[in-house]
Amino acid sequence: MNGHFYSLPHLSLRFLPIWRRHWLVWRKVAAPSILGHLADPVIYMLGLGYGLGSLLPEMGGMPYINFLAAGTLCYSAMNSASFEALYSGFSRMHEQRTWEAILNTPVSLDDVVLAEMLWAASKALMSGAAVLLVIWLLGLSHAPLSLWMIPLSLLIGLTFAAIGLIVTALAPAYDFFMYYFTLVITPMMLLCGVFFPVTQLPPGLQMLAGGLPLTHAVELARPLMSGSVPPQALLHIAVLLGYTACGFYLSLVLFRRRLSR
Repeated sequence: MNGHFYSLPHLSLRFLPIWRRHWLVWRKVAAPSILGHLADPVIYMLGLGYGLGSLLPEMGGMPYINFLAAGTLCYSAMNSASFEALYSGFSRMHEQRTWEAILNTPVSLDDVVLAEMLWAASKALMSGAAVLLVIWLLGLSHAPLSLWMIPLSLLIGLTFAAIGLIVTALAPAYDFFMYYFTLVITPMMLLCGVFFPVTQLPPGLQMLAGGLPLTHAVELARPLMSGSVPPQALLHIAVLLGYTACGFYLSLVLFRRRLSR
């Protein structure tokens, strides 16, 4: 029985109707949802970018608001995927018992978890695209390469959705998620180059930041916004894909154990 918990994922196209179900439900509240996810990063970007930016010299060879805008897009995609994978995912699994209803059809748990991850990543994609639109409207970037920040938002969403699903699989209640946001998401936001370069950190924290997924996302986003190809782009993409694959597999193992009780 325990061997079943650790078997490799068995996936099929049956995840598509589940993803579509989430889309149809979300579409009813699309406007307030988009506004809610967009307001927080845009307030950070405008408030700190124009306020603090007026007191700072250029950072990373660009105006501070431009520096901040790329990090804000990554932060926004991370937050959108995390909230969806944690709070909404937990509601569907535990409170509403939507998973239980779906699993009474010819659909496997593997497909349900994959659909959850892809839906959370879709929310991150929409959030990242909305922030990029604001960046373009403000004239902070018109580089064609900045359009690659849209698929990057999807990749960030996959990464943090996979990690978030691990926490969802372990959570006994909604309050549990505060530990994750306080001890993981907030430190990443501060350490990974969103507000200032990672090189400003002490050497030990630089090493820690170098292993965190948000750092690699920001290292991709900032050159793209400036219209240049990111150095070591393949390495950064590989790290994010590695987090995604490991996170998805570990969350699936934990969900198998939890739902078998």
